Amino acid sequence: MIQVSSMALLPSLFKSNLALSFKLIPAISSSLCRLHTTLTSPQQPPPVPKKLSFTVSAHGFSWQDPYHWMKHTDDPDFIKHLHRENSYAHGFMADTHNLQRTLFSEMKNRMPTNISTPPERWGPWLYYQYIPEGKEYPLLCRRLETILLNSKGGFPKEQILLDWNEVAEKHGANTVVGYVHVGTCRVSPDHNFLAYTLDTTGSERFILQIKDLINGYMVPRLPVDGVVSLAWAQDSKTLFYTISDENQRPCRVLCTKLGSDNTDDVPVFTEGDSSFCVDITSTKDGKFITVYVIDAANPLAGLQRIRKRVSGVQYFLEHHYGLFYILTNAPLSENEKWSGGDYYLCRCRIEEIHSTNWQNVILPNEDISLQDMDIFNEHLVLFLNRKGVPMLCSISLPININSKHQMEIEHLNPWFFPLPSNSCSILPGSNHDFMKSVYRAVLSSPVGVTASKRQYITSVINPVTFNLLWDAQMPDVIVDYDMSRMTFSTVQQDELGGASDNAGFCSAAYELDTNDLIDKQNCEEGNDQNIVPQRWKNFSSIYQCERKEVVSHDGVTVPLTILYSRKSWQKDQSPGLLQAYGAYGDVLDKSWCADRLSLLDRGWVLAFADVRGGGGADSAWHKFGTGLYKRNSIYDFVSCGNYLFNEGYVCRDRLAAMSYSAGCLVVGAAINMYPQLFRAAILKVPFLDICNTLLDPSLPLTTLDYEEFGNPQIQSKFESIHSYSPYDNIPCGVCYPSVLVTASLNDSRQTHILCFTVGVWEAAKWVAKVRDKTCSSCSLSVILKTNMTGGHFGEGGRYSQCEETAYDYSFLMKVCEGLHQ
Repeated sequence: MIQVSSMALLPSLFKSNLALSFKLIPAISSSLCRLHTTLTSPQQPPPVPKKLSFTVSAHGFSWQDPYHWMKHTDDPDFIKHLHRENSYAHGFMADTHNLQRTLFSEMKNRMPTNISTPPERWGPWLYYQYIPEGKEYPLLCRRLETILLNSKGGFPKEQILLDWNEVAEKHGANTVVGYVHVGTCRVSPDHNFLAYTLDTTGSERFILQIKDLINGYMVPRLPVDGVVSLAWAQDSKTLFYTISDENQRPCRVLCTKLGSDNTDDVPVFTEGDSSFCVDITSTKDGKFITVYVIDAANPLAGLQRIRKRVSGVQYFLEHHYGLFYILTNAPLSENEKWSGGDYYLCRCRIEEIHSTNWQNVILPNEDISLQDMDIFNEHLVLFLNRKGVPMLCSISLPININSKHQMEIEHLNPWFFPLPSNSCSILPGSNHDFMKSVYRAVLSSPVGVTASKRQYITSVINPVTFNLLWDAQMPDVIVDYDMSRMTFSTVQQDELGGASDNAGFCSAAYELDTNDLIDKQNCEEGNDQNIVPQRWKNFSSIYQCERKEVVSHDGVTVPLTILYSRKSWQKDQSPGLLQAYGAYGDVLDKSWCADRLSLLDRGWVLAFADVRGGGGADSAWHKFGTGLYKRNSIYDFVSCGNYLFNEGYVCRDRLAAMSYSAGCLVVGAAINMYPQLFRAAILKVPFLDICNTLLDPSLPLTTLDYEEFGNPQIQSKFESIHSYSPYDNIPCGVCYPSVLVTASLNDSRQTHILCFTVGVWEAAKWVAKVRDKTCSSCSLSVILKTNMTGGHFGEGGRYSQCEETAYDYSFLMKVCEGLHQ
């Protein structure tokens, strides 16, 4: 039953309960105000919002929340206050305008003129995306692999399926390009229709759109609001979709027939439990749709439930010629209670889906944990983690198992995909075509591009789903792994533009070693690449990337990735930026980002702390950073900050912290506990008022977060949450770090599938309270910048994102280094 939304099959390095006693920096006030004389404060004083008496009570404990009124975002006083805050932030940053322009120019110049994805073969078509020169948004296109002519002359060489720029211009004001966010795109099995969801307001309420790709017009239908996920039936005329309730919880599955009015749409399933979301998808071969299980060839024949629901247990299904392959963390026996175990692979015949005797294929062991899977006509692909190191392998299908007992992966003759020995992230590529024997993956490293001195952006496309990642995150290498021939080749390494001193350089984090080549004749037979290298070179010349293990407060070691320029870094003197997330089992993104060069080349150290609560080697890493264990996330983060000081990576008074959304909970709590540890912080669309938010079940999706953070209706969990809640624990009178807080007026949900609420009032309340309680001089450098039009994702265009990053970096350089111009 695919009901719970998190697909990151959670990992862990949790190995010890050993408590070590060491001193962290105490939360005491300094006799010298940390504002010093380096900062130029705006001429106008910071805005002072009104206070209204409001008492909050829980479990016999009461406290005042004078800024509770900000929760009413339609209050004219609140809108005026946000405008005053924006004006104050503008004044504070006025002396950095030249610096912002310089940084923006650097980032823009690094963008290649031609940003595109390599064509992805699916059936007779090659699908791809690109951003036209000078445009903000991408185009989704296709062309026939072999151009076929019909009576009307056939398709042109390129067919534009969806132009984000056209949509943005349509919804813009006059000549101003508007906001556009395409959530999900799904092409029908016959390639004749495109279904997608669209948000043009930033509210994250998506409207369903269907386009006839043969005739080029939109299929007329009444608008359906709040659509989340989509799945086509095999007939390419029946479309399933989920819609969300008034609290933005995806809860209903409906079925529509092309050509019919949506008033005739058939309800298929409704989830009545407010603690669950509903998601739908189709198996790779298109034979089944999974919400429970729906036969895609007979879509209105009803649902099959896989197993009785158990909280925390997940099932992820793929189908292969009459067999369901199931990735699950369910107890291995009926007498065993679920304890948050690791995932394993089992299978059963279609008619045995309700049986309790599924056949185990691969069980977890101490060395390797299963993270994810994909399936093809002749191969099964497994995402693995071996002691914190990501791995990929393919296994030939069908699998012959003569025993009901576990088979080790090695017994299945896997081919482990060659990967760089450098620390790198691995993401699945498009991989639409079930019949292909080539698996596409995206390899990325924090330290830069390959030796070809080229960089690109790619689409990370779920099966039959087009979602373009076209912001500043630009992966290093797109690689095709031929699973039949056990060879691999690069698909794309685009050029890195730019005028910086190091343009066309980069660290060459890893490149293909062409010294050992397989027979060229073999390469030319049925292979698109002229050369297929067999191993990787591994070197880093300009930028250094190090992976350290930091001992936290309880003896558990926390992975810390440290990135710096060999040329510009100075021991004990460089400023640093420490980032973390630590929620929902999500792995902190450490992939290549060209914008970071503007910090690295100026001597900054960038560090990424994989604190508990995020993704790790197994599920315990997530578990021991949630609920009553949430403080582990905070202490892990603080320990990583101290490590950077103690080992000389960063100057003690020049460390900044940064996170977004739920990750700001960790940073905000750490600042309250140890304000002298940080010189500055950036909190983006932050979750800071956790106690008040979780106490209000009427807010969108609040109840879904009880599993992650705890239900404050339970006294023990309330006491835990209240003890670290950033908004409720701001220390009085202390010198506080400089903080840039960004928010969006229309923000209504989190970035992840689990999507909890992050109201703009959380940022506004927190800033007001910091100014009210902490050092009056230091708090002058706490600023709030609110996007009055965009949503949780901010502005969508690539140039807009460069402007936002340039603003952030200028803030850091001003408050940590005293740089203005």
